[in-house]
Parts: sequence; structure tokens; C-alpha cells
Amino acid sequence: GRLEAVTQQMGYHPQYLDSFLKTQHYLMHMDGPLPFDCRHYIAIMAAARHQCRYLVNLHVLQFLRAGGDPQWLRGLDFIPPKLRNLNEINKILAHRPWLITKEHIEKLLKISEWSWSLAELVHAVVLLAHCHALASFVFGCGCEQDEGPGGRGSLKPLSPGNQCFCEATTSSGCSQELLRLNRKRSLDSCMELDSLRERMQRIHVETEGREETRLLQQDREEGEGQGAGVGVQDGNSYGVPGAPEHCSDPSAVLFPLADSNGEVTSATNLACYMQDPDFGYQDFARRNEDQTQVFRVQDYSWEDHGFSLVNRLYSDIGHLLDEKFRMVDGLQSSAMAKRQGCEPSVFKRGIWNYIHCMFGIRYDDYDYAEVNQLLERMLKVYIKTVTCYPEKTNSEMFDRFWKQFKHSEKVHVNLLILEARMQAELLYALQAITQYMI
Repeated sequence: GRLEAVTQQMGYHPQYLDSFLKTQHYLMHMDGPLPFDCRHYIAIMAAARHQCRYLVNLHVLQFLRAGGDPQWLRGLDFIPPKLRNLNEINKILAHRPWLITKEHIEKLLKISEWSWSLAELVHAVVLLAHCHALASFVFGCGCEQDEGPGGRGSLKPLSPGNQCFCEATTSSGCSQELLRLNRKRSLDSCMELDSLRERMQRIHVETEGREETRLLQQDREEGEGQGAGVGVQDGNSYGVPGAPEHCSDPSAVLFPLADSNGEVTSATNLACYMQDPDFGYQDFARRNEDQTQVFRVQDYSWEDHGFSLVNRLYSDIGHLLDEKFRMVDGLQSSAMAKRQGCEPSVFKRGIWNYIHCMFGIRYDDYDYAEVNQLLERMLKVYIKTVTCYPEKTNSEMFDRFWKQFKHSEKVHVNLLILEARMQAELLYALQAITQYMI
């Protein structure tokens, strides 16, 4: 099943999987400020920023099942202005979240005819951050599968040894009802996808601080030096139309497109779901000091500020997110830390703070020189690629970092990337909302 590619990987850490499934289910399927079809379309917009066909195709199917208008699948030009106005913060949060300001929030909330409520906007922001971070996990663990004619297929889906999906989820303590719903969705999505693939094969496919700064500078130099060997490419081109050097196969990105009668008639690339495709990650260390300030956690943190705000505007989601952040922090990592010659908490904090450092988030009580001592070069290159440009991840990178480590330990690193990235986006967005409210 299509969902199993992700859940099998997370199944190496069943307690985390349980927390993840509860959060995902609440975001997508439980009562909330946003209509169900809009939730899935927002997920499509978020996943498209990283060209994640796995997530786009999944949410296209869920969008149609939720009663979404098939015309919307033609792209941003065919959706309501209110939803299209979300594109700007989607772009910023996905690539340079430090640029989001209270003016972006005010613009969405004060457009008279197409205004968002605060509750709707918070729901949308959590969805965007969730899907951006999940795209990193999908690419990082090789879940981005070959999907139909012309699919990329460079990363093969990985299976967790002899542990089947059923065993992975039931051992996590998931409720039987949640497990049943998840497996049913997986089966339904797989059957619908097979049907779409058959149709697609019969029709024409359209083409188309100082230590912190020094650490980031060194990391950039290492990444650029390593780029030729592991597929890291500098610059803002993300393999979309208009950038042929990164996308030799114009039919490489596919999704089902419905006509006015709801019939699947064609397929196209993901460019229709995003604007300004050349906008991408840039090293925070290259920022203009006069325009961008370091985000200091002692001034605005998840525990003291973000949690209460998001929980107040979108009931209970704060508790679910907090549980997920705590769960990934509590995962066993003694073997990884032992190999690095340090305590588990020290090793995990090094990875977490390194990821936040790339987004300009600073912890004043942390010595960033530790990152270079804890994280070997190939691991740093891998983490930066999966975090900042996941679509550039390739199978060689996954195989080359930590050759001596178990697959479950590599999945653990990807879970840390997922959660650290999601929290970074949320901190910037929630701080902007707070500044607007003051």
C-alpha cells in the first residue's frame, strides 16, 4: 500500500508511529476550522514545493474522495482566491521561514472578501509545516516511489526487515480502530492509484552568533565541495519546467487531472501547484544582518509561547504536536551515541540544534562548536540536503552516511529531521501571528 511506505519506515520506532498517526488523523480527518477538501489541497500545495509526487498523488486521491472540485487539480489558477493567497506563506515556510512577518499574516486576515480567520490560518500553517517536514522524511528514507510512466524511481522503497506493517503498528499501542482506518485508507488509495495508472497508460501524457556563523560557513563549503559526489547542487533551481538541467524527463512528475465531468483525462507536472518555482533555500549565514535577525529561543519558544497559542486557536493540536516532539526526543539512541562517543541526549541535541541553526534559530546555552565534533562530514551533508532541499536526495547519499549504522538508526535521524524542521517552521509562523495579535 502507498501509505505503508512511510508507516513501514516509522514502524522501526512504533511509539513514534503511534503519535504520528494520531496527529495526522486529527489534522486531516477530525473536526477543525478548515473543510476537508481544503486540507488536502493545502497538503498538495505544500508537497509540490519539494516536488514530492508521493504526497501529492496521495492527497489528490484524498481530495477527490472528500468531494473536492476536480477543476482545482488544474492548478492554482483554478482555485478560490482565498486558498491561492496562501501560496506566499507556503513558499516562505518551505524554504526560508525566517522571512515570514506579521505583514504576511495581516494580509491574509484583512482581505475583506477572501479573509482567513485566525483559527483557519493556524490550521493551515500546521498543515503546511507538517507536509513540508513529511516531504523531507519521504525523500530521506526513500519512500518517493516510481509512480507510473516516466516516474523518477531513483530511490527504491525500503522495507523494515521482517517486521510487517501490522506488527509495527499494533506493537506501538495504536488503537485497533485507528489501525483499521489507516489500513483501509492504504488499500483504497492503492486500488484507486492502480486504476488511475491504467488510464494514464492509455492516454496522452502532457510534457512538462560567531560559532554559529562559522559552522554554517564551514557546512556550506563542505556541502559545495561534496556536491559533485553526492548530488547536492547549489543555487535556486529545483528541477521544474524552465530548469531543464535538473529535469531531463519532462514527464517525470505526474498526477491525475480531471476534466469538467470529473473524468481523468491527462497528467501534467507539479508546476501548476506553485508560483515562483525558483524560490528556494538560501544559507541563513548569507543573510543581510540589517534585515534578518537571529531567532533566539529564549525570546520565543515552543514550550512557553507556541504551544499555548496553537492550542488556543486550534483545539488539542498543541497537545498532539507536543507529544510528537517529546516522543522523538525520547527515542532510544544509545547505540548511535556510543559510536560517536557521547551521551544519547548530547548526540540528539546536536542534530536538533544543527537543523535549527540552518534556519537561523539559536540556543544561547549551546556551544555550536560541538556540532563539528559530534557530526561527521557525510552525516552533515545528508542532514542539510534532506532538511533544506529534500528533492535533491539520492540513494547514494542514504547509503553512504553511517555505513556502519543500522537502517533503524538512519530512520531515527530522519525522524529528528522531520520534527526539528516542523518545529522551526511553526516557531516562525506562530511568532508572526503573535506579533500581529499584539
